[in-house]
Amino acid sequence: MHNPHAPSPPRPPDHRPAPARAALVLALCSALLLTLVATRWHPLLGLDGDIARTTHRWAIDEPGLTHAFRILTDWVWDPLTMRVLAAAVAVWLVWRRSAWWTAAWLAVTCAVGTLVQQALKAAVDRSRPVWRDPVDSAHYAAFPSGHAMTATVVCGLLLWLFHSHGAGRALWRTALTLALLSVAGVGLTRVWLGVHWASDVVGGWLLGALVVALAVWAYEWRRNGRAHPH
Repeated sequence: MHNPHAPSPPRPPDHRPAPARAALVLALCSALLLTLVATRWHPLLGLDGDIARTTHRWAIDEPGLTHAFRILTDWVWDPLTMRVLAAAVAVWLVWRRSAWWTAAWLAVTCAVGTLVQQALKAAVDRSRPVWRDPVDSAHYAAFPSGHAMTATVVCGLLLWLFHSHGAGRALWRTALTLALLSVAGVGLTRVWLGVHWASDVVGGWLLGALVVALAVWAYEWRRNGRAHPH
């Protein structure tokens, strides 16, 4: 006679909020990529080189598209443009909603993202691609891409604010489309114009998303703590 198997005890629920889980995954991915770049892992460098040579050849062959990409990356998706957009939203939050803490949270997060970006550039000190016939130029170190990271931070924070304030379906879809187009587009233009390696852009995306996840986690932790005081 066989004894019936006792049912397995239920697993304890994961009480970590979604932003915390996302931050953990993004931190691990960012750390892995940072390690590969800093140690100059040969397969990654080879892939970066192949992509850079291919896109640079396309940029030479398509001057009209290259000129359009320069306008987009220098004016529309430039880090300064993104920071001005974030500042405008912060002013609106104070002026129309008297949301001082949310405006400060937005401004501080953007500032922290910039500081992290500049610190990593100085620490890694990765050289940018060098061409005999460049189509654009850029300064400072390559990793991570400041354009990609800034766009990810600003667009990610604004999307979360839209979502948390209950934006209508049409407005939300428009904002989501513009954000995805901006984040993906700025990464494409930086590689196309030959001023960044592909892994610089991926690093900017990952680190920008990590900053957003940590900021949202902190925001929700504060809000939940105020809603349920001990």
